[in-house]
Amino acid sequence: MNFLIKSRQQRTSAELARSICDACFRMGVHVTSDQVWRLHDVPTSFDSRRKLYDELSSLLQQGKLVLYGEGDHEPVPEFIAQFAQEAYQLHMMECLLTVLPRLEFEARKDITQIFVALLQRSIGTRRPTIEYVYSNPSIVSMTIRGYDMPDIALNTGMILHEMLQYELLAKLFLYSDDLYRFPRYIEFTSFSISCDAFKNLRDALVYHRSMAAEFLQQQYVHFFSMYTQLLDSQNYVTRRQSLKLLGELLVDRAHYSTMIRYVSDEENLKRIMNALRDRSKHIQLEAFHVFKVFVANPRKTPAVETILRRNRTRILSFLQAFLPDSTNESFIDERQYIIQIISAMPST
Repeated sequence: MNFLIKSRQQRTSAELARSICDACFRMGVHVTSDQVWRLHDVPTSFDSRRKLYDELSSLLQQGKLVLYGEGDHEPVPEFIAQFAQEAYQLHMMECLLTVLPRLEFEARKDITQIFVALLQRSIGTRRPTIEYVYSNPSIVSMTIRGYDMPDIALNTGMILHEMLQYELLAKLFLYSDDLYRFPRYIEFTSFSISCDAFKNLRDALVYHRSMAAEFLQQQYVHFFSMYTQLLDSQNYVTRRQSLKLLGELLVDRAHYSTMIRYVSDEENLKRIMNALRDRSKHIQLEAFHVFKVFVANPRKTPAVETILRRNRTRILSFLQAFLPDSTNESFIDERQYIIQIISAMPST
């Protein structure tokens, strides 16, 4: 397979990677002295640009053949290694992310597939591309900021999704300042982009529990000041997803310290009790799964216990009428347990 490529294009795998980077630079990719990747205008005619786009598209297709093989021909590990080493050396991943907005649908799809193949590359227990990206964190930042550009958001979102499968890169993602752009991506983009952004945020918090637990402990105030914006959203989908994820995190024993800190704050309790009054039963249910953690906590702070006592009658009235026809045994048991705890509290 690679022989056919070479005879047709007169390029080795390493030369192919160099040709891809060269085409990106001719299409306007530029890196500043402080290593910021930018896209400049290309002062050429339409026909010249069209020829260049077609050239890069052809090169990307050849790159896919090197990484994935063709038909019955399996990819050749030696050629993959040559292609990947040149890609690392020439910062091809940064080049491709920079040029992505200037390309058409099929070329963007090819770039996404090239990224996935490179990220999945392994040598024994080593993941060379993961190590490369970890040493060049701007790549993670560039994929996140793809959400700023609707035309490429789902492509970069797919690349980011693949990166988040690996703990090293998920850690880069969580500790990045770009994490705090996500309320904007989730709140003020199209439905498909919003869902994609929220899924990647969730994946980073759920896939690598120990690392995420350490992150939430260290960045508790900063993270929850951001996450509260999602919990307070006027958008139904955003609010429901955010409550659901919060409930999942609080009942996970890996997040015990974060849970204790969260349910000790009376402002958090007030926010969840307001969500219990939402018109949507689905939001009420997700809020209930967070509320039960406040109630079941045996070491409630005085402020939290005061709020629960003061609202005892209304809470009991709500719970006794909440989803009375539910057949979910787990929910029925939890609701009854919470009713018992609240009933045992004095009302003053």
